[in-house]
Amino acid sequence: MEKNREFCKHDMQHFLDVARLMYIINLENDLNLPKYIIYTTALLHDIGRGEEYENGIDHNIASVHIAKKILNECKYDIKEINEILEAIGNHRNNTESFNSLSDILYKCDKLSRNCINCSAIDKCKWPQDKQNLKITY
Repeated sequence: MEKNREFCKHDMQHFLDVARLMYIINLENDLNLPKYIIYTTALLHDIGRGEEYENGIDHNIASVHIAKKILNECKYDIKEINEILEAIGNHRNNTESFNSLSDILYKCDKLSRNCINCSAIDKCKWPQDKQNLKITY
């Protein structure tokens, strides 16, 4: 559904960029979050985009519902499921800290945008002060 999207795409490159940034920040801040939790969260955080496009459901809410089924099928324990779903559900909420999986996901979702190299930057709805115009990580 994003094949012809002009702006930041929510594709495998985005998911992996988010995961790698999350892992770097996890290491730099000694958060000791397991690598598999970080990658699982990053890979599932936008899985509800299709529901947003087709049915108008906010993708973070749709992503929680879809991810919950996947996490249960993959036999994650209830604590892990709750932590991952909380992060996915909150990944659109602004945070100023790096204290939790939710905080890291929010920040890295934004940091993953390659504004400095974007051909659509002149049409972007993101305010210039939020655009990533230098490489941070």
